[in-house]
Amino acid sequence: MTDRVLNVLFLCTGNTARSILAEGILRKDGEGRFKAFSAGSQPKGTVNPFALKVLESYGYPADDFRSKSWDEFDGPDAPKMDFIVTVCDSAAGEACPVWPGHPMTAHWGIEDPAAVEGTDLEKERAFVTAFKYLRNRISAFVALPLANLDRQSLTSRLADIGSMDGATPRAGEES
Repeated sequence: MTDRVLNVLFLCTGNTARSILAEGILRKDGEGRFKAFSAGSQPKGTVNPFALKVLESYGYPADDFRSKSWDEFDGPDAPKMDFIVTVCDSAAGEACPVWPGHPMTAHWGIEDPAAVEGTDLEKERAFVTAFKYLRNRISAFVALPLANLDRQSLTSRLADIGSMDGATPRAGEES
């Protein structure tokens, strides 16, 4: 890897919750080393207010977020991505655009906090859980000695991060 700022795109289906949380966490924790983006394969057009509330409550940026399509990142004027990380199983199974530059890819699936039904307290608790799992993964990612890892080693480390606590089971695996 290089000393330049690296671009990371977090993908989910709706781009309302997990990918927004991940973008907010990396904006702060990777500042100066990484530039974070998020998008969805089928964006819902709005950001879940619990995602913003939880980010803000933990001291992370909660402004300038919008639910957007991954199409914004596959054109000639889009920033070149160094990493593409799916954070939901649906997006991981979809046919993604061909990303210029052959970025590293990883899957860090966690349960969808936006799917939780119940009281606002129960919903917020689900977002806090998702936030904590994502923050732990992003902390491990930011701590990687990228300059010292070859592509194969980095692929392995990214997969290890994706299997940390809170990982959703892959197809064919038991939960």
